[in-house]
Amino acid sequence: MKLIFYISFVLLFSVKPICGQQGRDKLELLRVNFINQNVELTSAEAEKFWPVYNEYNDKLKAVKRNLRQSYRKKPIELTEQEAEELYQLELQSRIAETELYKQYSEKIKAIIGVKKFVKLRVAEEKFKQEVIKTIKDREG
Repeated sequence: MKLIFYISFVLLFSVKPICGQQGRDKLELLRVNFINQNVELTSAEAEKFWPVYNEYNDKLKAVKRNLRQSYRKKPIELTEQEAEELYQLELQSRIAETELYKQYSEKIKAIIGVKKFVKLRVAEEKFKQEVIKTIKDREG
């Protein structure tokens, strides 16, 4: 099973560089397959899990995007007040991320159980490492 994933992963990255929405869609499909395989979600679990997991990720991305956009809008030379505002926004964003994690972790744990929840976190990290390794291998 892992061999199939690895082969599809290598083919995806070797055939066409990831760029634009199409590349993100392919990467998302690989991530979904990787998580499904590594967490061993049943059909019933997957049906309930993915909408909640995707909602969490969408909200998390929105918080992070808001912070990034705030940094981009500011000039390089900040006043003390502008720097303080960005600092406070960063703190608020981190708190919001933590609250989202806490809220959605409980929802996800209720759907798939604590053992699969831990497997999920391990699978997410493994997937990130595979992506980084594949990109480095392509560049080097």
